[in-house]
Amino acid sequence: MIYLDNSATTKPYPEALATYTEVASKIWGNPSSLHSLGSQATRLLDASRKQIAGLLGKSSQEIFFTSGGTEGDNWVIKGVAFEKARYGKHVIVSAIEHPAVKESALWLKKQGFEVDFAPVDNKGFVEVEKLADLIRPDTTLVSVMAINNEIGSVQPIKAISKLLADRPTVSFHVDAVQAIAKISTENYLTDRVDFATFSSHKFHGLRGVGFVYIKSGKKICPLLNGGGQESDKRSTTENLAGIAATAKALRLSMENLETFTTRTSKMKEIILEELAKYPDVTIFSGIENFAPHILTFGIKGVRGEVVVHAFEEYDIYISTTSACSSKAGKPAGTLIAMGVEKFLAQTAVRISLDADNDMSQMEQFLTTFKIIYEKTRKVR
Repeated sequence: MIYLDNSATTKPYPEALATYTEVASKIWGNPSSLHSLGSQATRLLDASRKQIAGLLGKSSQEIFFTSGGTEGDNWVIKGVAFEKARYGKHVIVSAIEHPAVKESALWLKKQGFEVDFAPVDNKGFVEVEKLADLIRPDTTLVSVMAINNEIGSVQPIKAISKLLADRPTVSFHVDAVQAIAKISTENYLTDRVDFATFSSHKFHGLRGVGFVYIKSGKKICPLLNGGGQESDKRSTTENLAGIAATAKALRLSMENLETFTTRTSKMKEIILEELAKYPDVTIFSGIENFAPHILTFGIKGVRGEVVVHAFEEYDIYISTTSACSSKAGKPAGTLIAMGVEKFLAQTAVRISLDADNDMSQMEQFLTTFKIIYEKTRKVR
């Protein structure tokens, strides 16, 4: 099997699984309990939070655990909007956001908020000057993802941070789910970023765990009300085993960042160079200012899901551009926002690499691609 769908989910590290099992079986007390088992759980919860914060260069008081990226995005978009509603009800998100952000923004519209979508250029990058034109006196939130999940474009977070430097009343949220342990932290978690969301299973942790960075002093409506966990911002019993496994996975991934970048970028360059030789292949991802591990392309006249299943017959696993919306059969929203015609956008498929992949797998992928390309000649 060759797995090339790491942007959808990654295989958990054995060490992370071992941590989960050990904690779940040995430290199963509720961190909110007053007895010694609760205190033991609290110490591990605090240590995990401190480790994650340290890896990001932040304070442990700024890390709040969630069930994953979708929950985190929903919480920030809705929680900040309602927290600051008395100051303004205008929100800006980019046109290429993950559905967790985009759909949350559209939900806000139904609640009486105004939402603008910041446009992107034909390569998939937010146009900072046009974003600036959208900012109004009643704008309370700007949300732009760090790395686009569909084509891998690395968004100009530093430039947007500079734009918002003299606008302290505007909260800045970054969906960093695809960025953490893939590119340098300084490229997406600047001092101007107020909120950022993360998901454990994108960096070899477990599904059902994530965390939100909330800059000290920034306010947000609580996600859940109840027992007061997570500083009264998300009241529910913490998934201690999952959180400890997340801390372990993040440490290993951050230590592996340089290797990951070097290996995946080389493999991506080889595939890109070879695919470019085929006349009926459209390449949607680039190299400069793109993530090292994401490459999106399409075979003209062949729908993406057809190509995905064709590769699966050879035990090679890729995806259409967004795992969260692929089963809906919709064309890639990012490509449409870039101005790509619908018939081309519907052909898009994505490969997303990991350091565990190797050159022999890339050779097998390219050999299989040639077979599939020839088989689709009549369709093309």
